[in-house]
Amino acid sequence: MEIQTIKKLEREALKKSGTDFTRLGFALFFMIGVLTYSFLSNGSIPNNMFLAVAALIGAYMAMNIGANDVANNVGPAVGSKAMTMTMAIVIAAIFEASGALIAGGDVVKTIKKGIIDISAFGSNVDPFIWAMMAALLAAALWLNLATMMRAPVSTTHSIVGGVMGAGIAAAGFSIVSWSTMGKIAASWVISPVLGGIIAAIFLYAIKKSIIFQEDKIASAKKYVPIFVAIMSWAFITYITLKGLKKIWVQVVETLNYLPLVSMEVTETPSFSTALLLGFIVAVVVYFTLRSRLAKRAHNLENTKDSVNKLFTIPLIFSAALLSFAHGANDVANAIGPLAAINDAVINGGVSSKASIPLWVMSVGAFGIALGLALYGPKLIRTVGSEITELDQIRAFSIAMAASITVIIASQLGLPVSSTHIAIGGVFGVGFLREYLHLTNTNSTIQEDIETIKDEKSTLMAYRTELANLEMKEEKSKSDYERVVELYKFIADEEKIIKSAKKHIKQVKKVQYVKRDAVKKIITAWIITVPAAALLAGLLFYMIRGIML
Repeated sequence: MEIQTIKKLEREALKKSGTDFTRLGFALFFMIGVLTYSFLSNGSIPNNMFLAVAALIGAYMAMNIGANDVANNVGPAVGSKAMTMTMAIVIAAIFEASGALIAGGDVVKTIKKGIIDISAFGSNVDPFIWAMMAALLAAALWLNLATMMRAPVSTTHSIVGGVMGAGIAAAGFSIVSWSTMGKIAASWVISPVLGGIIAAIFLYAIKKSIIFQEDKIASAKKYVPIFVAIMSWAFITYITLKGLKKIWVQVVETLNYLPLVSMEVTETPSFSTALLLGFIVAVVVYFTLRSRLAKRAHNLENTKDSVNKLFTIPLIFSAALLSFAHGANDVANAIGPLAAINDAVINGGVSSKASIPLWVMSVGAFGIALGLALYGPKLIRTVGSEITELDQIRAFSIAMAASITVIIASQLGLPVSSTHIAIGGVFGVGFLREYLHLTNTNSTIQEDIETIKDEKSTLMAYRTELANLEMKEEKSKSDYERVVELYKFIADEEKIIKSAKKHIKQVKKVQYVKRDAVKKIITAWIITVPAAALLAGLLFYMIRGIML
C-alpha cells in the first residue's frame, strides 16, 4: 500500500514538473523571440543591444502583469462559477490584448505618474537608459515574487517604486516628487476602503430588495433590470473614460457617420459625454432585460440560486470590459520604460513622452495575454475563492465597485489602484457577510446570555444550599441524599452554562474572510513600492558597474 502511494506521488510530481517546464518553455520562447526581433530589426542603431535587452525585460514585465494583475478582473467571476477558468483566461486574454493594441495609445508618458524629474538627467542618455532598465526589471521581479506568494499587488505601484528607486540611485533624492509619492501612498488606504464600501452597499441593496423577500422571483423581475442597468451605465462610463480616451477622436469621427448623431470632436471624452453614453446604453439594457425576464420568470424557482443565475451574463460582460480597460491603461506599466529606452536609443535624448512603435505595443499586449494564460490561474483562484466565498451576486457587487470607484475617484482627483479596489471589494462583501451573520444571530446570543444569567443564579442557590448542608454536624439520611442530588444538579448547571458560553464563542468566531489572506495581501501592498524601489536601486548600481 505504501509503495503504491509513493508511486502515485512520484507520478503526480512528474506531471506537475512537466507542466511547469512547459510553461517556462513558452515564456522563454516568447522572451527570446522578442530579444531576437528587437536585435535584428534595430541592428543598424548604436546601443541596439541595450534596446534588445530592454525589450526582453519588457516582455518579462508584461507576462508578470498578466499573471498577477489580470486576476482582479476575472477572479470574482471564476470564484462565483459564472465562468470556467478556461473561459475566463480566453476572454481576458483577448480583451487585454485588444485593449492594449486598440486603445493603448500612440504616445506614452515615459515616467509613470510624473514621480521623478527627468531634467535631472540632462543630456546624459546612458544613466537614463540604465535607470529605466533597472526600474522595469525590479518591478517585474517583484511582481514575479508576489505572484509566487499568491499576493495580488498593484503593477502601477510596482513600476512607480522601480522608477523612484532607480531615479534616486541615478540622481539623488531630490529627483523624486514627494508630493506625488504621498498621493500614491494615500491610495493604499483610499482604494480598498472605497472599493469595499461600494461593494458592500450593492450587496446589501441586492439582498434587501431581492434575497430577503418572500417572493424572490417577483422582486428579481422588478430589481434585477435596475441593477444591471446601473452596472451598464457605470461600465460604459468607465470604459469611455479609461479605455477609449486614447482613441476618442477616431471614435467620435466614426459615430458622426451615423444618422442623427453629431458630436464635437475633442481630444478626450468629457465626464458628461461618458455619462450620457452610459445612460443611453443603460436604458436599452433595462428595457431589454425587463422584457426577457418577464418571459423567463415562470421557469425560475423561488430560490437564491435562481436569482444568482440572472447575474451570470452581466458578470461575463464585466470581466471582458474590465480586461479591455486594464489592457488599454496598464500596458503602459510594461512598455512605458521600454518606450523611453527605445526613444532614447533611437533619438539620442531624454524625453518625457515617447512614441510607441507597433512592435513595442505588441510586446506589452501579447506578453500580458501570455502571462495570464501561463501563470494567471494561481492568482485567479486566490482572488476568486481563497479570500472569501463568492457567488454571482457577490461577484457582481465587486465588479460594480471596480467601475464606480474608479469613476468617483477620477472625478475627485483621488489616487486609486484598480487592484486594491477589486481586492477591497472582495474584503467588503466578506465582512458584510460576517456583520449580517452576527446581526441575524444576535437574538440567539441574547438568549444564551439570559440562559447563563438564569443558570448562574440557580447554580448559586444550589451551592449555598450544599454549603449549609455540609456544615451540619449531624446529617440525616435525607440530608445525605440531598447532598448527592445537589452535586448532580450543580454538575448539570455547569454543563448548561459551559455549553451556552461555547455556543456564543462559536457564533462570534464565524469568519467569512480569511484573516491570514488579508494580512498577507495588505503586507504585500505596503511593501510593494519600497521593495521595488530598493531592488531597482541595487540593479541600477549593478548595471552601471557593468557598463563603466
